[in-house]
Amino acid sequence: MGEPVATQRDLAVSLIEQHGIMRLSDLKDRGVNPATLARLVEEGVLHRPSRGLYELVDADIEAAHSLAEVAKRVPKGVICLISALQFHEITLQLPRSIWIAIGSKDRKPAIHYPPIRVVRFGEKALTLGVETHVIDSVPVRIFDPAKSIVDCFRFRSTIGLDVALEALRMGWRSRKAKPDDIVRCAQQLRIWSVVRPYLESVVADEG
Repeated sequence: MGEPVATQRDLAVSLIEQHGIMRLSDLKDRGVNPATLARLVEEGVLHRPSRGLYELVDADIEAAHSLAEVAKRVPKGVICLISALQFHEITLQLPRSIWIAIGSKDRKPAIHYPPIRVVRFGEKALTLGVETHVIDSVPVRIFDPAKSIVDCFRFRSTIGLDVALEALRMGWRSRKAKPDDIVRCAQQLRIWSVVRPYLESVVADEG
């Protein structure tokens, strides 16, 4: 009986080393028994950050690590607003929760860890400016810098106008958000009249 357990232990550790974070269902599909995972957690080899997710205890934790965990649980969602700004390094804010956008009729995800802030987007807003970045071997959908900045102006009453302006300035200085892309996105989402004076002021001040 010892050999199959040893083989499953090696298989579980190897798979999670390769993928960074794995769901219980995916591990079971690869032939790993839940009892093996439970023993590895008890022995301190694996960590279960939230229900149904497993990772190595000694894995290198990056700032974007929690984004991968949320993406695993909400594959159709898109990392947005302050979390997207942080990923693109165009904000000084340190969000306590992961901001994620879902469709207007999608079921709100029930996630206890990492903490999340759910925002509902319309169809156009949810599909415009989406990039896919691989974090810990997990595909993570994140809005690009220009779209993230425009979204901050759309939700300025929620996150604060100062956050939107900070992102606009940092996006311009770093050249990560081109003015043309911001204009195009703001026009498509019908908020150009709000964004325009701020963008013109930043361009004039920053050169």
